[in-house]
Amino acid sequence: MKIFLLLTFIIITSTSRAQDETVKNLQSESGKSVKKDPADTSAEVWIKGGLFNFGLGQGSLSNWAAGGDDFSLTINSLFNIYAFYKQQKHSWDNSLDINLGYIKSTSLGSRKNDDRFDLLSKYGYALTSKLNAALLFNMRSQFFRGFSYQDDAKTISSAFLSPGYFLLSPGLDYKPVTNLSIFLSPITYRLVTVIDDTLSARGAYGVIPGEKTINEIGAFLMLNYLRDLSKSISYKGRLDLFSNYRQNPQNIDVFMANVIAAKLGKIFALTWSVDMIYDDDVKLFGPNNNSPALQLKSIVGIGINVKF
Repeated sequence: MKIFLLLTFIIITSTSRAQDETVKNLQSESGKSVKKDPADTSAEVWIKGGLFNFGLGQGSLSNWAAGGDDFSLTINSLFNIYAFYKQQKHSWDNSLDINLGYIKSTSLGSRKNDDRFDLLSKYGYALTSKLNAALLFNMRSQFFRGFSYQDDAKTISSAFLSPGYFLLSPGLDYKPVTNLSIFLSPITYRLVTVIDDTLSARGAYGVIPGEKTINEIGAFLMLNYLRDLSKSISYKGRLDLFSNYRQNPQNIDVFMANVIAAKLGKIFALTWSVDMIYDDDVKLFGPNNNSPALQLKSIVGIGINVKF
């Protein structure tokens, strides 16, 4: 696990170009800005926009706690909106990602919904041209129930806010180059929720059986990154690392999202997304289904890609 984290960090930090926020590239490409009345001399600037993607794909999963089968056919959609504000030393970046999908197993004949929503909001106050004092809020969960399949038996494995991750983090936001953001906080509060009664009774996602929340205090690191590999091919990614001071701080929780996109004309694109999760409290794997493991999800798809 430590080797994986080290290699991931080296790959990201050694790349010459990166991204302030996962959607920052949309901001620069859209060129959108608020048109103000000439009589308005205020310095406020809002930049808003978004992305809609709809496509067909083929996916594979390994140790995926949210549920699913090893190989599947997918119908997937991604909706992203963002709003960035900057005035003098103050900045406020907001983004919302909603991923809705439908998965049909190629082996078991099963069907399920696959979804995730991720809200990120970050306020910053400039200390230098490259360093901000910042306060970050993040909420991540899903809308629908997820299931795992073993020996042809279907078992609920996730649901709305089960798990849900709420994070409040004061820290420093360092931007060494134009498109790279490194956010670091030594003191971060994270709330993990499991509101589904079945999962709560099972003690899923680290809660005490019957309880529905976990309060955690720890250190947090977030990197947002993007690189254009060519005029038509780009990579963007996000890496979150969290160390829980209260329990096994050496076992770092990992959330990493990666997308490689290749344009196929004005509105079509070929995409490959790879998500990686490691949570020491998610003990659903191994021979006895009681051990943590690295979770992997990979989807290759083709579809419509529209920016607005």
